[in-house]
Amino acid sequence: MNLVLVEPDEIAGTRATIGGRRAAHIATIHRAEAGRTLRAGVIGGLMGSAVVVEATPSQVVLELALGEEPPPPLACTLVLALPRPVVLRRILAALAAFGIKDIVLAGSSRVEKSYWQSPVLGEAAVREALVYGLEQGGDTIVPRIDLRRRLRPYVEDELAPSVRGRLALLAHPEAAEPCPRATGEHVVVAVGPEGGFVDFEVELFRAAGFRAVTLGRRALRVETAIAALMGRLF
Repeated sequence: MNLVLVEPDEIAGTRATIGGRRAAHIATIHRAEAGRTLRAGVIGGLMGSAVVVEATPSQVVLELALGEEPPPPLACTLVLALPRPVVLRRILAALAAFGIKDIVLAGSSRVEKSYWQSPVLGEAAVREALVYGLEQGGDTIVPRIDLRRRLRPYVEDELAPSVRGRLALLAHPEAAEPCPRATGEHVVVAVGPEGGFVDFEVELFRAAGFRAVTLGRRALRVETAIAALMGRLF
């Protein structure tokens, strides 16, 4: 936990009282005693420092001194075919740590319908994963997650008009064009499921204004491909 995140309703005056996982982490992992200074922030708000007033594994009281703006978001909109539930939590945490604030989880021919019923996709579970990533990356602004189960109407009716005049890239293992580097502009990136989007879906993105690009000949897992894309583009 690189940043202790506090909910607004946990604050009274300049002090915050937190419990659960965060308190246990501060008390047992950080081994923070009274007087210890930690990095802290309020979800949706400012960052700064927090002095530990008291700490037990069940409750920690912090004296807050906040005056820093959170880091700027990554200039990226990510359209991601809904990953397998077993990896979704860690992917969401990684996206939040990267600083991506605009994320769309979309359907695809290779996305099983059962994925949409997974409890990992529940509102509370998604937020928990995102907050975990914010703690890692040192940020307070929770990313926005939109769900689009039907890919074709989303790409044709919503995505195509929004990417006109912008750099839009489709990560596709069979593309010939290498992914650009350090573009210096806002990028809309589409990443498919394991094995990539099917041919019809690739053409759907192309018609919407996306350029199909590759990271090389090696097949990568979704979470690895996203990390490689972010490192290359930004």
